[in-house]
Amino acid sequence: MNKYKTMVKSRARAYFLIGADREDIIQEGMIGLYKAVRDYQIDKNSSFKSFAELCINRQMITAIKTAGRQKHIPLNSSVSLNRPIFDEQEEHTYMDMLESIEVTSPETLFIGQEEKGFIEEHIAKNLSGFENKVLAFYLQGKTYAEIAGLMNKPEKSIDNALQRVKKKIEKFIDKRKLDD
Repeated sequence: MNKYKTMVKSRARAYFLIGADREDIIQEGMIGLYKAVRDYQIDKNSSFKSFAELCINRQMITAIKTAGRQKHIPLNSSVSLNRPIFDEQEEHTYMDMLESIEVTSPETLFIGQEEKGFIEEHIAKNLSGFENKVLAFYLQGKTYAEIAGLMNKPEKSIDNALQRVKKKIEKFIDKRKLDD
């Protein structure tokens, strides 16, 4: 096996294995060499060297094709969580970032959605038609000027309506906090 290892290394230089380093492709070549030793038949009219080259090349090509399949994309494009975020700052890794992210429990999410539903219900009942329209446009990301243009009202009226909406919602939320 050691006799043919230089042949494996020289063949490996011609190939690139996605998501692997040079040693991995050499290892694939050594597997091909092992298969050549295992499967070589003396009674066939070929030299061991040519049979070994064929097995080594086929094993490397098979490994490359296998690594390039669509189902292996997550493995080939993955990033180590222990890798430094910036090359200059080796003390901060991606894992450090994940540890600092706060995970919200399903119960908290459900309560938040329930609270949102209460607020939406309150808005529907307690805002005037004008305030509801202004709020809807504002939540769509429109500016005061755009809302004023769409509703044929001065910007000051839009600002006043949004201030009233804000006060009504704050009052409702404060009341709910006291009730709990």
